Amino acid sequence: MINITDKQHCCGCAACVQVCPKQCIAFHEDKEGFAYPEVDTTTCINCGLCEKVCPELHPIEPRNPLSVYAAINTDTATRLQSSSGGIFTALAETIIRQGGVVFGTRFDESWKAVMDHTETLEGLKAFRGSKYLQASVGTAFADAEKFLKAGRKVMFTGTPCQIAGLLHYLRKPYDGLLTVDFACHGVPSPKVWRMYLDEVTGNAWRAIRNIQFRNKANGWRRFNFVLDYDCEQEHIVLSSYHRENHYMRAFLRNMILRPSCHQCPAKGGRSQSDITIADFWGIQHVNPQMDDDKGTGLVLVNTERGAQVFSHTNVKSHQESYEDAVQHNSAIERSVAPHPKRADFFKRLDKSESVIALIEKELRPSLKQRMKKYLKHMLANTSGGGKFEEQVENIIIPLAHDAIEICDVNFRNKTNGWKRYEMTIICK
Repeated sequence: MINITDKQHCCGCAACVQVCPKQCIAFHEDKEGFAYPEVDTTTCINCGLCEKVCPELHPIEPRNPLSVYAAINTDTATRLQSSSGGIFTALAETIIRQGGVVFGTRFDESWKAVMDHTETLEGLKAFRGSKYLQASVGTAFADAEKFLKAGRKVMFTGTPCQIAGLLHYLRKPYDGLLTVDFACHGVPSPKVWRMYLDEVTGNAWRAIRNIQFRNKANGWRRFNFVLDYDCEQEHIVLSSYHRENHYMRAFLRNMILRPSCHQCPAKGGRSQSDITIADFWGIQHVNPQMDDDKGTGLVLVNTERGAQVFSHTNVKSHQESYEDAVQHNSAIERSVAPHPKRADFFKRLDKSESVIALIEKELRPSLKQRMKKYLKHMLANTSGGGKFEEQVENIIIPLAHDAIEICDVNFRNKTNGWKRYEMTIICK
């Protein structure tokens, strides 16, 4: 029987919920907004299936891909609507044209991320583009199994832990199954997402028309978060550079990720997916001919089945090295460390009147960090070397610890003469 004693050991894949023959396991959100399984012990028959399908309890050894590619969808419109190179669409179209079914993540009517499936090319549009949320799996594993047992081809796309959960749930190989995961940074709290949407839209999320986590109007590398909604007969489009948007900053700075994401057991090929897709960050250095700042995909072909399907896609590709791919996208192999103020953020979340203000406060560097950055910037424009570095670390910062604002720094104050100059720092 599944019993969560340490939340760092549950990725929320929902394999246990779907495999239970008595349907006595349900997901419930904790105070941080993450869903965890809870067992109704009055109806549980202790069959042990929930433990058998748990990817956290049965981790797999890491593996390297068979081959690595930089890839671009040859349909420019599709690529611009995609987060990186449009590779998901290229793979999915191949499966659909073979009479198959594609599983992916879409928004529901409440702008929550949910897993669903489609059998049409038109239906792929809802799955296109990154959604930095933890998707609700629902009955997707069971639905995929039904299609596979009926002899249909199935492409199942999800996070590495969801793919691991699916394969543990199925408990047998299927020739018609293609599994595709992606280099995952981690999944943020659905609760924080709801609070953010409510605050930004004035609780008018029902009037949202569209959300794009990675709009490429300013380029692939400088993508924007875009929220498009109606408010009192006015059409509003909010667009912000991703490093300036509060939600994206909290996500990318590891403030709001699920605890298990900080020690993910499914990275580095452990998910056993056929193909892993990602952004080929750094492609401008590795292979400039594959970069036009419209998005270049990274494709890790992990199995022969993956290689066969990828060979039939409508993409422009060039083989690259795995080392170059990992160097510029560490999420392929490594989990991120939690933000130092993560616990404090969630402790204050329910008491905060503004989640945006809370994110701003918790992500703001400490006075010591700001002073150190400022002084090191000044240091870079002066001579002095190690002695100045030592002074910054051991003398100036402690002395100015209670200062509110730095007014001026003078590394060569000549009050006592040119030969006996002093370093001075003036603070409010």
